[in-house]
Amino acid sequence: MEPSRIVLIKPSALGDIMNSLPVLTALRQRFPHAHISWIVNRIYEPLLRGHPDLDETIAFERNVSRQGPIAGFLGMARFLRHVRRQKFDLTIDLQGLLRTGLIALATGAKRRIGLSSAREGAWWFYTEVVDDRQGSPHAVDRYWHVAEHLDAADQPKDFRLPLETSASDWARAILHDLPRPWLALAVGSRWITKRWPPQHFAELARRSLAEFGGSIILIGAPDEAELARHAAQMIHGPKLNLAGTTSMAQLAALLAQADVLLANDTGPLHLAVALGRPVVAPYTCTKVSHNGPYGQERNAVETKVFCQGSYLRQCQRLDCMTELTPDRVWPILRGILETWANHRQSA
Repeated sequence: MEPSRIVLIKPSALGDIMNSLPVLTALRQRFPHAHISWIVNRIYEPLLRGHPDLDETIAFERNVSRQGPIAGFLGMARFLRHVRRQKFDLTIDLQGLLRTGLIALATGAKRRIGLSSAREGAWWFYTEVVDDRQGSPHAVDRYWHVAEHLDAADQPKDFRLPLETSASDWARAILHDLPRPWLALAVGSRWITKRWPPQHFAELARRSLAEFGGSIILIGAPDEAELARHAAQMIHGPKLNLAGTTSMAQLAALLAQADVLLANDTGPLHLAVALGRPVVAPYTCTKVSHNGPYGQERNAVETKVFCQGSYLRQCQRLDCMTELTPDRVWPILRGILETWANHRQSA
């Protein structure tokens, strides 16, 4: 019997949500008449709202637990009751944590699908476990095993992402008077081990301005604003520092306009990839084969230090930050800008 109400559980993080998008479109193609919902952290909900393959987004209040254990428990209980009332018959948990496993159980769906890489005992709440450790290790391909499991993988992986009209209008207006090409910089990252030094970003920005002209647009979350400010101080030329000032919808609209993004392995990188924009990325503690910009892995440069790909969030050495120099990244960025310039001249 075909499912009539499907829920996809992938609350966070930004990059992981972007890497899950092909599964959503595959579900819509496989089950065209089903009601499909997505449980997502409220901060990321604007990116999915209005998606052509979604009927509904269900916002998860991730921060309610910070209000104290009682408030957190009551908030979670209310959320689980709400989810239960939706009467889903197919639940897919792509997050694979205890919290999302409990949400999957609370849906009451007869079919609850999760990944074999799930942690914290989440698999106990699934009725079907999909082996995602076979084949390519990349996150997009691992999630795609769910589409294969549901006989929904007879199509290319499609990244579809709606843009708010008001946000797109804002992005066009704020960039209108800045000379092109528009090089966006995302200098921040929550992990210090993924945070390529601001001076490296600034060096590539200076080279870009010297050879191709254009403008530099700095982006990032509020807690990355100081890093962006530090990088901006080292860049002389047309620039716009928007780090810490944009909404999620505005960030997406801005990246959709960018001619190229230079970023660490962090959310905006994968958001730009989903939007079809060219990207360049230094990779220090993570692996391109696992978490690279999907389809643009050739534009990511890995450090060559012995501990590359350690996935450690803290490190006392950070040798990768000096080993992975701007000289190693510049040829890729330069090649993308040359392609842009040639296309511009022939247009």
